Amino acid sequence: MNKRKIIASVINNYEGDQRVQKVCNSLQKFGFDVEVIASDLRGKPALNFPYKIHTLHMTFREGMQMYADFNCNLFIKLLQISKKGDILLANDLDALLPNYLVSKIKGLDLVFDSHEIFSEVPTLHNRKFKKSIWKNLEKLIVPKINHFYTVSNGYADWFQNEYKIRPEVIRNVPVVKPLDYDLTVNLPEIISGEKILLYQGDINFSRGIDKMIKAMGFINNAKLWIVGKGPKKDEFEKLAQELNLSDKVKFIGSVPPAQLKLITPKADLGLSLEEDYGISYRYALPNKIFDYTHAKIPILGTNLPEIKNTIETYGIGKTIENHNPKHIAEMIGKMLDEGKTPYLANLEKAAEIFNWEIEELKLQEIYSVFL
Repeated sequence: MNKRKIIASVINNYEGDQRVQKVCNSLQKFGFDVEVIASDLRGKPALNFPYKIHTLHMTFREGMQMYADFNCNLFIKLLQISKKGDILLANDLDALLPNYLVSKIKGLDLVFDSHEIFSEVPTLHNRKFKKSIWKNLEKLIVPKINHFYTVSNGYADWFQNEYKIRPEVIRNVPVVKPLDYDLTVNLPEIISGEKILLYQGDINFSRGIDKMIKAMGFINNAKLWIVGKGPKKDEFEKLAQELNLSDKVKFIGSVPPAQLKLITPKADLGLSLEEDYGISYRYALPNKIFDYTHAKIPILGTNLPEIKNTIETYGIGKTIENHNPKHIAEMIGKMLDEGKTPYLANLEKAAEIFNWEIEELKLQEIYSVFL
């Protein structure tokens, strides 16, 4: 009997999308054939995965033109490669419309993985027209989806309240496996006695990165490493220069996920200071929380519900009361004075729970209807 094929699509560059990679690897493990459609946003690196990857060229790289470009190309590609019996997996709202249309045209099963509440992301703050486009698309399609999961209980609650449909929750936790390779990324020198603060992730609006940088003006004997890339990188580098903090704030750039697993444990404290610029961030549970936990570094997090609840429930760090840079600096200072030791036992226990093998069992239940 031929295996059923799942065609997963995502607008991101596939190299850095750890969630879609984990899901696709699990789907292969469950017995499906897998193909992926991604884009060449932020480069076109060599990809080495045990399934076929189609990389769509993006003529436009930002704004609504980018989304229109991707959706048109995705629609054409799905029509070309999908066939009877295939299953379509749309990752986020910006990939959902082409998948929905092709599922109707060809009579295919459709699965939706909502990594965020796309109609409520911070970049749509005070942009009523653009927000209305995504909101209307969400209203039109989401209530009609039969197979649906998301990344946090807060998101699931919101979809339940908004559309009377509750997705399953598959948290974006790490795969646990030995790190049997070497660090190849050049890192700043770590001076004896100096502490390392770490932010890893997209360098963008509302992540609290500018507040972290300003807080470094009140902190001695520590450096802030910012690992990642994004549209605000140049702006935040300029901010660090203007505040004469370039010696304390180091932009490492984007690194492959495997290398990041070797960098994260070098830090003394992990930062996740997202700001409340909309529902999508309010109920977010970023994968950096889980990555910090597995690296056994305590976390200073924002006071938004999902992050605060996770940190406090598992006793893996502290949360700020506000985003005032001086307050952030005070909290960082307290945690650096405490050191890692008071948190290690809880970090180890939490790491056993934040394990993709556990989430994979829930994922298998969702896809078992297709086997």
